[in-house]
Amino acid sequence: MSVSVIWFKRDLRLSDNASVNHAVNRGLPIICLFNLDAQRIGRIDVSGIHIEWELDCLRSLAEDIAEIGGVIKFNYGNIIESLEKIHQEYTIDSIIANEETGLQWSWDRDKLVADWCDFNQVSFIEHPSNGVVRKLKTRDDWKKHRDKRVSAELFPRPSKLPSPNDCQSDVIPTMDELGLDSRVLENRPEPGEAAALATLNSFLNERGRNYRKGMSSPITGEIMCSRISPYLSAGCLTIKQVFHHTVSRQRQIKLDPRSAENRGFTSSLTSFQSRLAWHCHFMQRLEAEATMDEIAINPELDELLNRKLDQRKFTAWRDGKTGWPFFDACMRYLTATGWINFRMRAMLQSVASYTLWLPWQATGTHLANLFMDYEPGIHWSQVQMQSGVTGINSVRAYSVGKQSTDHDPDGEFIRQWVPELASVPVEHIHEPWSMSKTEQEQYNCRIDIDYPSPIVDEKAARKEGISKSYKAKGDASVKRRAKIVFDIHGSRSRQSGRSRN
Repeated sequence: MSVSVIWFKRDLRLSDNASVNHAVNRGLPIICLFNLDAQRIGRIDVSGIHIEWELDCLRSLAEDIAEIGGVIKFNYGNIIESLEKIHQEYTIDSIIANEETGLQWSWDRDKLVADWCDFNQVSFIEHPSNGVVRKLKTRDDWKKHRDKRVSAELFPRPSKLPSPNDCQSDVIPTMDELGLDSRVLENRPEPGEAAALATLNSFLNERGRNYRKGMSSPITGEIMCSRISPYLSAGCLTIKQVFHHTVSRQRQIKLDPRSAENRGFTSSLTSFQSRLAWHCHFMQRLEAEATMDEIAINPELDELLNRKLDQRKFTAWRDGKTGWPFFDACMRYLTATGWINFRMRAMLQSVASYTLWLPWQATGTHLANLFMDYEPGIHWSQVQMQSGVTGINSVRAYSVGKQSTDHDPDGEFIRQWVPELASVPVEHIHEPWSMSKTEQEQYNCRIDIDYPSPIVDEKAARKEGISKSYKAKGDASVKRRAKIVFDIHGSRSRQSGRSRN
């Protein structure tokens, strides 16, 4: 019996799924396959929370598949072993998948599958994903392709997924059954496609009203940000779907923008749409350079910066014990929940790179392990940009003090996540080291005993980091590389401001 195999990767949904739609239209019995790559498990940028989240979303997908008559096979190991097993029991006519933008290991895996298909005379069909365009030589025409891609008609959700009569679905194993470790997260979202759409709709109709104003603070951002990133990373939701749902809501708002139901949404959803475009923009960078987790896209600049791993500084940064209350609160919040808003993500990386002068590969890897919504294309593009190793972006050295007073003026967030400072009054909450010995005793916060003093002079260290960065950016070899980087990676939205990408 000839069968089509839908190879699910990080596209765990039935709606708006090009590979599912294609397989159904081919008319052959279908076997759905998910392979958990053993190679991926051993990678330093992958943690148990990533795998557990995908498995939970996969279970939800398996239920959806079963409801329409389909089956899903699960394998933990090598993808070729999975395909060989199916091919021996049936005859694979075609393997249909969605393109995945990932690091070099995923490219190597996909090439192995392509070679196996060639050897076995099996069709290997890959469909484009979101706004990422393969084999793009420059960014000149990328936006045109992206806009056409995300505005295209959504693929329908199938009503039937016919499978071979004698084929049974596998039970998706637990982390314990696989011998894998994870960690418990606070306020972990519900997995699956239905939860993804519910989260999006709650943002578009309720939570997103003040998105533009509230997205920058970790306090308001927890509610006012879309919170769809974990679903995008697992593919429970597509950028196309988000775009279409947002446009539909914008049209509804336009009919009566001043109503109580719609007031405040116009500017917020306009801002949200721009964020969707940036999502694709940064993903495109990884598509062009799949080694971005290891090699700077401007290696000449990275070499001149010459950051070294200071274990004392790294440990304080990693554990949220830098002595900077707001920074420590953000790191501890992220560690506990697996999520934090975008501005604070940028601050965490910027402080590591400019103020503490730590190598971006080490700090970026740690953050990758903390983010439940880890998306390599977004993450490593941002790590390199916020670390100043692209040569085409502005020096983004965040002031912890400014972020603290701007986004947590009363110290509410600090006291929640740094309980050592729970009794410290507002006038000292941002700089507890400014308290006298008497005040430290009074407020149960003895510096260097209950809470550390700042690991470095933040203002002086940041200033030094900025100075060294600008000096390195001025090097002739760095500038030459920057021109190449801009051709491949630079945004064309502002031709006059290359540093604003």
